[in-house]
Amino acid sequence: MTTRLQQQDKSIKRTLTKKMASRACLAAVLATSARTGGVSAFSKGGNYFTRGLSTTLRSGGSRASEANNVASPFTGSLSITGSIRQAWELATPTKGKYNHNYGCSSQLKMASTNTADESPRRVKTADADVSDEPVSIKGWVKTVRKQKTLAFVEVNDGSNMSGIQCVVPFDDVDEATLKAIDSLTTGCSVHAIGKIIPSQGGKQAVELSATSIRVVGTCPVDTFPLAKKRHTLEYLRTIAHLRPRTNTIAAVARVRSTLAGSIHAFFQEQGFQYVQTPLITASDCEGAGEMFRVTTLDVDNVDSLPRAKDDDGKILPGVDYTEDFFGKAAFLTVSGQLGGETHACALGDIYTFGPTFRAENSQTARHLAEFWMVEPEMAFADLTSAMDNAEAMLKFVVGVALEKCDEDLTFFSKFFDKGLKDRLEKVVKKPFVRVSYRDAIGYLQEEIAKDPSKWQFPEVEFGTDLATEHERWLAETKFESAVFVYNYPKKIKAFYMRDNDDDGGETVNAMDLLVPGVGELVGGSQREERLDVLIDKMKELDLNVDDYWWYLDLRRFGSVPHAGYGLGFERLVTYVCGIENIRDAIAFPRYPGNAEF
Repeated sequence: MTTRLQQQDKSIKRTLTKKMASRACLAAVLATSARTGGVSAFSKGGNYFTRGLSTTLRSGGSRASEANNVASPFTGSLSITGSIRQAWELATPTKGKYNHNYGCSSQLKMASTNTADESPRRVKTADADVSDEPVSIKGWVKTVRKQKTLAFVEVNDGSNMSGIQCVVPFDDVDEATLKAIDSLTTGCSVHAIGKIIPSQGGKQAVELSATSIRVVGTCPVDTFPLAKKRHTLEYLRTIAHLRPRTNTIAAVARVRSTLAGSIHAFFQEQGFQYVQTPLITASDCEGAGEMFRVTTLDVDNVDSLPRAKDDDGKILPGVDYTEDFFGKAAFLTVSGQLGGETHACALGDIYTFGPTFRAENSQTARHLAEFWMVEPEMAFADLTSAMDNAEAMLKFVVGVALEKCDEDLTFFSKFFDKGLKDRLEKVVKKPFVRVSYRDAIGYLQEEIAKDPSKWQFPEVEFGTDLATEHERWLAETKFESAVFVYNYPKKIKAFYMRDNDDDGGETVNAMDLLVPGVGELVGGSQREERLDVLIDKMKELDLNVDDYWWYLDLRRFGSVPHAGYGLGFERLVTYVCGIENIRDAIAFPRYPGNAEF
């Protein structure tokens, strides 16, 4: 009994020690932040913590990082060891007995120190600036040019388009560097050391005057799929694991990352709560039935599948999914909207940002089977609220991309879309047009009548689901602007959209945002908050009301008017980058016949 109590006592002490260490870390970071001006970034919330912490630790400990080859985002973390130790001593009962197993000093050092070698601090090529002290550049070789007395090695680490030119004078380097130069090939990874100096050439502002270069990983030039020539985007999709090393796909990835971060920043600044809705669901949000089934039943052994039966035990067509993992038929979600509504009706304003799936057998340049959706939901809101929010969001994220991704957007403007930047500037500066569906149909009918042969789908009337050519004509030709089309016919929209009272329910409070170059980018609506109306609509579409009992409860208990919309993230990426095929806007595209990598 005594031994067990002693073990329990030790366990409790270990737990308390960990908690106090964590508290000491927080106290030290706050203290250091206050001294270096980083506390404001830290105090803004979780999304800004990493940036504030990184800035704080860099400014507080650059000399320590140089001495210890700190290469992680926690650059210079060793400089705050004293603050952590002081906070630790205040937090622990026994002053001076610092437990290195749980102490922040040892943890931060372990997280930030490059144990492979002792070299100068690493600099990303995007941040390269003239330096008085040697720095490390680590990346992949783009090109190598050798002359009699020196070599020019273009190295790119992925942080920007241009990378950095490393100039290697043969008389000022060691034998190992000379040997490494002879083995340099396009695609190999290297570690170069030297000072960053103003460039002697006109193509770049700075260059690395290298005193050392080492090959980290070789790249056989005869088998490397990315030779020094341009490849088609179709070919690059067959080597999707290597295509981020190309200029185009790397630029797409950087723009995509910036757009994702700015979307979170926009909604967080607007007071929205970020909600993660489930990927596995029993509900068909769109009512279209194009869903991927999730099952653990042995579909390879058809005879073993449990068969559905009626109340009399008679075998029916189909499988008895009560025997499956979830006790019912389950699918990959087509939208996070329904789940998002549950939290909007409690938290007020929320947004989801995650993957969705559609089993739509489409091979067009606009569709993927797996894609990401941004889906905000707002309580006590109507369709106008949703349009206002969507316009503000798009202006914000495009503006951030223009500011932070200028080099990449210049590349896209040169090789893909000459008018890209001008079009994006218009999105930011020009108010979006708003036109009713009825008026849009009228404009299209008038234009098509001039020469129907120019149109793939010349038959347009009230109730027509607008094709891409119709959407693009409205945005690019008629209005030369992003345009909201609202109040769509009820029969071509989803069950959850609110019927319009002023036309007897012929239309619903729905909208699509059409943009030049793409067509539909955003789709949204005011949700039907009236319980009886919603049930009737579900029955009309042969949806099983019992499957949506929880969704209907939102209308039974404290129902409120609410609205939201969905933004196809990959479509946004194609729009901002000016690329045509959505399969190039995501790392590993999934579409009919392809689930490689």
